[in-house]
Amino acid sequence: MTGCPTYLSAGEDAEFRKTISAADIAAFAEISGDHDPVHVDADFAARTAFGRIIAHGAVVMGLLSTTASMISRRSVERGSPGTPVSAGYDRIRFTRPVFAGDALTARYVVEEVDDARGRTRARVEVVNGEGETCLVGTHILAWVTAPG
Repeated sequence: MTGCPTYLSAGEDAEFRKTISAADIAAFAEISGDHDPVHVDADFAARTAFGRIIAHGAVVMGLLSTTASMISRRSVERGSPGTPVSAGYDRIRFTRPVFAGDALTARYVVEEVDDARGRTRARVEVVNGEGETCLVGTHILAWVTAPG
């Protein structure tokens, strides 16, 4: 893959806020097929260390898709000829459980821009309404250009 200008700079950021609902957790169980009782069975979850149903980690991580898209759109709006796509998430750590009713903020901060490779690396995190970190990790965006 050849390089592509991203029209982004280190330090640029994006945030997205969402309150996770019981319906969000149930919908994700249906979409993903992950019906582990800690996510869908209130009686079971009450007997766990969490004391109640917890959101799937992928629900929490999914909020970062919005922040990555916000950064991607910014690049395109500034004139990047490539199509930004997710090249992956690295070193994702779930540090606190998320429950229905938790107000989450997903944060995305570009840390490194490599126009020669058409890539950026960003620090990502999700925090709850109390300011407690629920997820941390790294995201890679890659700019894909049409052959020719």
